[in-house]
Amino acid sequence: MKIMFMGTPEISATCLSRLVSDGHEVTSVVTGEDKPRGRKMVMTPTATKARALELGIPVYTPRTLRDGSFDRLLKELSPDLIAVVAYGKILPKSVIDFPKYGCINLHVSLLPRYRGAAPMQRAIIEGESETGVTVMYMNEGLDTGDIIAVERFPIGPLDDFEAVHDRSADIGSRLLSETLREIEAGRAKRTPQDDSLATYAAKIEKADCKLDFTLSAKKLDYLIRGVTPIPGAFAYLNGKMLKINKATPTDAKGECGRVIALDGSGDGSFTVACGEGALKVSSVIPEGKGKMSAGDFIRGRKINLGDILE
Repeated sequence: MKIMFMGTPEISATCLSRLVSDGHEVTSVVTGEDKPRGRKMVMTPTATKARALELGIPVYTPRTLRDGSFDRLLKELSPDLIAVVAYGKILPKSVIDFPKYGCINLHVSLLPRYRGAAPMQRAIIEGESETGVTVMYMNEGLDTGDIIAVERFPIGPLDDFEAVHDRSADIGSRLLSETLREIEAGRAKRTPQDDSLATYAAKIEKADCKLDFTLSAKKLDYLIRGVTPIPGAFAYLNGKMLKINKATPTDAKGECGRVIALDGSGDGSFTVACGEGALKVSSVIPEGKGKMSAGDFIRGRKINLGDILE
């Protein structure tokens, strides 16, 4: 079965590697265009393109799938199945309907919950105790196709987006590989989604990452973990952005946003009062600086008892 693989970020690259190592016939890879990255704005390929080139698989980077040129490429390459993992573009009906075995997608949520762009982040932000990966047949809707396979796993109390992402990549790549075997053997099942249970996981915007200290410490902990390491939760201290990437809810009380305790010894911590409870912060990224411990931040006298984060 000739497979066209479509994907862009690191989770896609992980899945591509797994499919190839498991012996699947991946004959082409479709991914995003190279983009300027870093301070020097060096043109950089997507993680999936870089992996495909390492594996010796032909790579295609169409700007659009809708002008007819990609349909011509499909006819030329003639894949039996298209496997999609976080590609980032909507597939038109002409693409979805082309392969003999259809188009399948690995989505990192327990569908129909958290359809959309940011399922892992939103699950953590909402305080879910578990998430998972779903392999589904694609249709023209947004993550609405029939489900083929699902695997659940817990979200631990200390898990952040990076931890959930890495677990999703490991479990998802295996599940995708297993599902392809089932499809090729004619054993894959289809289960329609219950649309009444659907929720939407909107893309994470900068405004979503701003910490509101009138909320409970527990909710802020969910938010911090949900957007760490990127794009990162933040507040402003003395007019400068301060990203907070590790904090623990406590029962302490005080005026919302005020620093009510400092510990400058070792890795250290500082405690910020919230609407309910407080956050004991242990790791930060000051504006224009790299990641540092709260202790180093305190010893640098960048924060003082009684300061307000807003």
